[in-house]
Amino acid sequence: MDALQYNGLALAYIGDAIYELRIRNFVLSKGYTKVNDLNKAATEYTKGEAQAKVMRYLIDNNMLSELEIDMFKRGRNSYVKKIRKNISRADYLEGTGFESLIGYLYLSSNFERMNEIIDIAIKLLSVKEG
Repeated sequence: MDALQYNGLALAYIGDAIYELRIRNFVLSKGYTKVNDLNKAATEYTKGEAQAKVMRYLIDNNMLSELEIDMFKRGRNSYVKKIRKNISRADYLEGTGFESLIGYLYLSSNFERMNEIIDIAIKLLSVKEG
């Protein structure tokens, strides 16, 4: 499967699923048992604003290759007709770009790099206690 053949939204489609699964596993590992608590915790990592924050961090700290930035842009620059009311267009599109990057890495079987980026996202987005 040649991941470069997919458009940004197709990459984001699979990237969303892969990222959501990793985050669900993560919140389960934190000891949450009630579904409402699981969903609330997972949303803090999967909402578009959070994904946009991760992308800005990765880009600002020069942590992505040129190809990875291209895959982000492929998703970010996709034509999206309708955006939810509770998120800015910029955050929504950057979140889509993040999912596109994850999808590209997954479809390219670059699981080590994919997991590295997801681990960075988890660390960055983890709520500080205290």
